[in-house]
Amino acid sequence: MINKTKTSLAMAIALTLATGAGAAMADSKGKSKGDDHKSGGAAACKVVAAALGTTVGGIHGALKTALATAVADEASGLNLNMWATLVNRDGVVCAVAFSGSNRNSQWPGSRVISAQKANTANAFSLDTLSLSTANLYSAVQPGGSLFGLQESNPVATDVAYKGPVGNFGKKNDPMVGERPGGVNVFGGGLALYNASHRLVGAIGLSGDTSCADHAIAWRVRNNLKLDNLAGVGGVGPDPDHIDSVVFDIDAGASAGGFGHPVCINSDNLSTPGAPVAASNASSTAYAATLPASNH
Repeated sequence: MINKTKTSLAMAIALTLATGAGAAMADSKGKSKGDDHKSGGAAACKVVAAALGTTVGGIHGALKTALATAVADEASGLNLNMWATLVNRDGVVCAVAFSGSNRNSQWPGSRVISAQKANTANAFSLDTLSLSTANLYSAVQPGGSLFGLQESNPVATDVAYKGPVGNFGKKNDPMVGERPGGVNVFGGGLALYNASHRLVGAIGLSGDTSCADHAIAWRVRNNLKLDNLAGVGGVGPDPDHIDSVVFDIDAGASAGGFGHPVCINSDNLSTPGAPVAASNASSTAYAATLPASNH
């Protein structure tokens, strides 16, 4: 565990559940008492745009470019095209993009899943604590410390599936400016931190194995230069990867309580073909294949 004791981490997670989710998961129209703006839409994404060094209108292009580079650089999993969603700190969608030639070049179902992952990583992270969706997998299983979390905030289907479908993944994707909500608890969702180490939102990636989703999300965040996690706490395998995947599930149980299953064709085993060790060696080996994020 990095930067936090078990006790302080548990307190931080409890605080997130008690206060963070309510602000990030209000109604689907982008309205809550904690908003900087009274409605969703372009105005709600100014902080994200500033963190990216672009305009609100430039967020989609920045995400699409970062996604294309990340997909080209990461060949793990099934090596498929991806959907990506970026949300602000209030869970309002700022951009949705895909890496293929058109919206049908990726699994269609992964568009909404990517939005769920972005919402989850944002809703359950803080300025002082980053929890990726991969970190939540074991905690929400029966007997886990966060069991039931995955049922707590259903997707707003009227937002997630409204058309026109021809705009899916484009600058004017129908989810932009809205709060689709949802919770997803396998790899692919990561919180975004600006140059001042402040949490400004999150990204969600979907379209491949959950481990590949995580790896590509990690690269997208790095390409966007929103991985400034120095001083931020987490449960990852080392100080440079504080919210990366933890592969410590052995005999069906996670040694630390935040483990994630292994996936096919991923660099997640310290010895190829060997069982995953609860020592976390495989997590460190996997993290070493990703850019460091301790900036």
